[in-house]
Amino acid sequence: MAGTVKYIFVTGGVVSGLGKGITAASLGRLLKARGLKVAAQKLDPYINVDPGTMSPYQHGEVYVTEDGAETDLDLGHYERFIDEDLNRYSNLTTGKVYWNVLNKERRGEYLGSTVQVIPHITDEIKSFIYRVGEKTDADVVITEIGGTTGDIESQPFLEAIRQVGLEVGQENSLYIHVTLVPYIRGSNEHKTKPTQHSVKELQGMGISPDIVVLRCDEPLEPGIFKKISLFCNVKEDCVIENLTLPVLYEAPIMLEKHHFSDIVCRELHLNTEKPDLSEWNEMLHRIRNPRRKVTIGLVGKYVQLHDAYLSVAEALRHAGYALSTRVDIEWIDSETITGENAESVLGMCDGLLIPGGFGNRGIEGMIAAAAYARTRHVPCLGICLGMQIAVIEFARHVCGLERANSGEFNPESPDKVIDFLPDQNGEIDMGGTLRLGSFPCKIAPDTCLARCYGKTMIHERHRHRYEFNNDYREVLTRAGMVIGGTSPDGHIVETVELPDQDFFVGVQFHPEFKSRPNKAHPLFRGLVQASLNRQEKEAGAPLAFEREN
Repeated sequence: MAGTVKYIFVTGGVVSGLGKGITAASLGRLLKARGLKVAAQKLDPYINVDPGTMSPYQHGEVYVTEDGAETDLDLGHYERFIDEDLNRYSNLTTGKVYWNVLNKERRGEYLGSTVQVIPHITDEIKSFIYRVGEKTDADVVITEIGGTTGDIESQPFLEAIRQVGLEVGQENSLYIHVTLVPYIRGSNEHKTKPTQHSVKELQGMGISPDIVVLRCDEPLEPGIFKKISLFCNVKEDCVIENLTLPVLYEAPIMLEKHHFSDIVCRELHLNTEKPDLSEWNEMLHRIRNPRRKVTIGLVGKYVQLHDAYLSVAEALRHAGYALSTRVDIEWIDSETITGENAESVLGMCDGLLIPGGFGNRGIEGMIAAAAYARTRHVPCLGICLGMQIAVIEFARHVCGLERANSGEFNPESPDKVIDFLPDQNGEIDMGGTLRLGSFPCKIAPDTCLARCYGKTMIHERHRHRYEFNNDYREVLTRAGMVIGGTSPDGHIVETVELPDQDFFVGVQFHPEFKSRPNKAHPLFRGLVQASLNRQEKEAGAPLAFEREN
């Protein structure tokens, strides 16, 4: 559909963590199912230039786009739901806004003007919003505003989106406000006052929401919709219930039962077909009716906050959906694992996954987990740091390089089997200096990698500074390690594997970023399938799923 770009803005009120991102992603899925081309972006009010140097405990995972932008984890929801690759214009922070404006001021681009929040900061934000539509040729741009209405740091963003609505016109802009409707168990009733106050706060910024989405844990009484419509000055059918669900991928279907995309298209004067959600519903049927279950141990450094591995966990579940299997994730702190207790800590797992991370904390526990998987023939997938761990473990215990390590963990190691990229050194800054974004990988024939992908050339996303040290390539391969994938010129080692195992693969890239709920990533599917095979082999027969009462 060619024509004027439509702009949808999603804000949040009352408290954070209401699922603005899921609401935005669900709407994106519904509009795409109507044949529209959708782009999504997130505007974050924190001062960091990007999340790249933030602790996973502070902000969860860093989501990497195809073009190498380090972004907010909500962009992962957008890509998984909408199944469109996002780009560096899909995430903007206060820090990046001020960085850009100050650089322009230093270059004299403002011609001596006094640089102010209005118009210079807001113009920078608006240009970013408009640019994502131009770069993607989208019919609809969905923009989520991070934080909560009333936060001081969000005010420039709210002012900017108010101005966008004025510039493009009411028929081309739509404001959706997601709020909380708490349930008071003492009196057995829902309370609308927090929503009323949140909308009033937003109206004070010059924005009147067109749709109010009500996050709740219990179904709302019919009178709630009429009351909020009256007090918040929105049409009654534009007040939509967003009930907490056991599976987040049910959200688009639940919202569409309340005619969410119908109302959005009506308000924006979009003439489209009804959404085709047949594939999505088939996926949900598999999710709700698993035939088997499997336990995967996720051995990581940041397991206390599951959002630190959000895309990894989702990719494991996607593989389960494809195989009609419930994947139970055992979150295992690598600091608790030693060579002596590995059997007792990991023994309940049908397969292991060692994910990415930075720093030397918990590394020896990961090495012990890799050794356990290798020696017990437990299916194992190492991602980024996890691949490096597999190489270090193999070098130590198979090749006899007892002090093998990474230059990241021990710069004085005599055998740095993992080290800096060839063109980097220890003096570089931490932020934005990694190998980032999508790079090609040539797959060797007759490897586990080739069996999983079924092709000879792939493109995967990277986020790392250290690499497999080619000085040790001959030593490791002579001892039995197989290099399954390299850069097209054969210089950079992208993947390793052990041929005597059903599935023991390490990859330098991050396959989790390209997994979708209805298109499981080949490597995660391979890990889950191998784990099911091992489970059935040990049991002597296929294990049926027993539904819990």
